[in-house]
Amino acid sequence: MPEHPPHLIPTLGVDTRDWIFGDPAGAPVILVHGFRGDHHGLQGIAAGLAATAPGFAFHVPDLPGFGQTPALPGRTHDLAAFGEWLVAFSREVAPQGAIILGHSFGSLVVSSALAQGADSTRTILINPISAPALEGPQAVLTQLAIAYYRIANALPERAAKGLLGNTLIVRGMSEVMAKTRDRELRAWIHDQHDRYFSSFSDSRSLLEAFRASVSHTVAEHAAAYDMPTLIIAGERDDITPLAKQLDLQRMIPNAELLILPGTGHLVHYEAVRDTVERIAQFLQAVPATASETSA
Repeated sequence: MPEHPPHLIPTLGVDTRDWIFGDPAGAPVILVHGFRGDHHGLQGIAAGLAATAPGFAFHVPDLPGFGQTPALPGRTHDLAAFGEWLVAFSREVAPQGAIILGHSFGSLVVSSALAQGADSTRTILINPISAPALEGPQAVLTQLAIAYYRIANALPERAAKGLLGNTLIVRGMSEVMAKTRDRELRAWIHDQHDRYFSSFSDSRSLLEAFRASVSHTVAEHAAAYDMPTLIIAGERDDITPLAKQLDLQRMIPNAELLILPGTGHLVHYEAVRDTVERIAQFLQAVPATASETSA
């Protein structure tokens, strides 16, 4: 997919890089990527929506400290800071309010932003973090990841980046998360992680973001979801068990849950077509009562 230049949006002392798909003058939809990702992760969904849901401007920014957006100067990159960043970003690109989407860690950022006053008319959560990482089906791997990031943080920056971007470790993470049996798609997913999983500003802000990602859940701010909400969950997600996504749906009064069979945490890679189709319907349909569907 051809890359187009990002817009620079001033937010909390940095110029956030923002890629826009669809009609720049359309109704704004903000897509927030996950931990260690950047805008490339949600590019397929944004491009698909731009082609099927006219009249919207799909904003895909790089989070602070990831991709091409610098880390926040003089700030700890905790969840409150990421939420504050999203509030500031959304007020710049959508002063009248926006539809906001978050994937994985992005769902935590969205939740924090809503609790801090972000104006979202509808919300979409893809594989939200609905349970503490240390209690999920991969709790042992989470403990290993914590040790991994702590070791990296104790090293000089060059050595830390070498460890954090180690190709074998990155490939191991990719192998665990990918659930598709399609060899071509699986190879493409690994290539995406090889290219973009290590595009972070520095080891310190990365460790801070990691701590934020394993220390919070969307459920903490469930009361902030007073708008129609679409939850999309992979049936085989290793990060959050499906039962916890059902619990989250029950916590949010006007929430719909779409379960994607055979898919794990990488819905944005493994089930783009189904995801785009359902989101396009959600963007344009009258809000419905809470229900559960499968695709």
